[in-house]
Amino acid sequence: MKIEQNENKSLPVIHILGLGAGDLSQLPLGVYRTLLQREHLYLRTSKHPVVAELEKEGVYYQSFDDWYEAGSSFQQVYESIVEELKKALFSYGTIYYAVPGHPMTAEATVQLLLEEERLGRLEVKIEGGQSFLDPMFAALGIDPNDGFQLLDATALPGTDVQMTQHLIISQIYDKMTASEVKLTLMEKYPDEYEVTLVTAAGTSEEKQRRLPLFELDRKMNVDNLTALYVPPVSEESLLYHEFSTLRGVIAKLRAPDGCPWDRKQTHQSLKRYLLEETHEVLAAIDEKQEHHLQEELGDVLLQVLLHAQISEEEGFFTIEDVIKTLTEKMIRRHPHVFGTAEAESEEQVNANWETIKQKEKADTEKERSLLEDIPASMPALMQAYELQKKAGSVGFDWGEDAPMWKKMQEELAEWLYEVKHGSMESMKKEFGDLLFVLVNLGRFHKLYPEESLHMTNHKFRKRFLYIEEALREQGTSPHETTLEEMDVLWEEAKSKTKGEALHED
Repeated sequence: MKIEQNENKSLPVIHILGLGAGDLSQLPLGVYRTLLQREHLYLRTSKHPVVAELEKEGVYYQSFDDWYEAGSSFQQVYESIVEELKKALFSYGTIYYAVPGHPMTAEATVQLLLEEERLGRLEVKIEGGQSFLDPMFAALGIDPNDGFQLLDATALPGTDVQMTQHLIISQIYDKMTASEVKLTLMEKYPDEYEVTLVTAAGTSEEKQRRLPLFELDRKMNVDNLTALYVPPVSEESLLYHEFSTLRGVIAKLRAPDGCPWDRKQTHQSLKRYLLEETHEVLAAIDEKQEHHLQEELGDVLLQVLLHAQISEEEGFFTIEDVIKTLTEKMIRRHPHVFGTAEAESEEQVNANWETIKQKEKADTEKERSLLEDIPASMPALMQAYELQKKAGSVGFDWGEDAPMWKKMQEELAEWLYEVKHGSMESMKKEFGDLLFVLVNLGRFHKLYPEESLHMTNHKFRKRFLYIEEALREQGTSPHETTLEEMDVLWEEAKSKTKGEALHED
């Protein structure tokens, strides 16, 4: 591989040779001759079938095997190897570097050297070698054209795994690496899922071992010639946790031969369900039942996917567009995480958030109201809180609570006057003013009104249920009981719930 160079400047050259996937008989003749004739030969590892035979031919080399013991991670080892190669390169002008398999297959050091070439610091020449993939495909009897993934065991995020494709995982050097791979895969596959370990594919020493996934790191030997094969999943139920499966289910429900109810839905008709499911999530949170919360969050996700599917059918946007927009927004509005900004407190984060939002909207055709983002359809108590918070963000707010208490007394007096002398409309107006001041007082003390009232509603519900149950045991009901009798049971309910939880006091 070459880059454009200044004619007056000669770059040092590193020749990268592939040792192939097997023994010496599989090594290309040109690579073999180069290995025999060249000085300044470096090997990433000497643990390869070809190397022992090269030693018999008198080939002298320097390997980096010991470096793996000193490094804290594979990435650090690879970077250290490249730095050492660069030192040798600038000392000798030309060096040779041999790696297992093909240089362009699963070789992190080669990629680092190619980056150095792109920066104009050296020249890289790739010179042959068979990768381990061809003998792996032959050994396993699989066609990569059916769908194939090659992943690195030393950097294996589970999100990269496509369960419907043939999966080969390289770089399983030892049991620790095998254990990490096992744990990652068991987050997606069943513990008993059958996988195959292939060692020295394509050589006379080739070995295959089929075993359940959970045994991957047990009573077995692995080395740098070992790779793991995970066959594609064919059983549909094993893919139920995959987002693509869920999306396919929703599309099927909306298809012409799908469910009549789902096909009938529109953005408007689904509004009530989104609201209902949201409240059920809140209830599950208050119940502190994780399994129930998991189910209810799924119901909210169903609503999101239904809306996205409807819009996709109408040609407006897809669920990928929704995810892309959200991802961009989260990165853009968190420069203290994804950029260089700093935010040491929640208040700083909120201030940055609002500043970024205003910048995003600065290019609109007309100047927008600060309150425009607060939906008129939001529940009134929540809306009051958000309106006050927005106004407070630009200084339209009391800095202490004393004026708020005075204002509450004024509004209470005005409401009481309207109760005695006013109309229903005037009473509603003054009662609303009183609630608005109470919301402001709570906000000053960092209390969220919807949450506070929800806690009180929950407390009232539980205590009243106690009254109903107690009366039922007495053979009566609230309809047949006096207020005084129910009050006694109310006090019993209060005493029984003392100390259960903070919101039950």
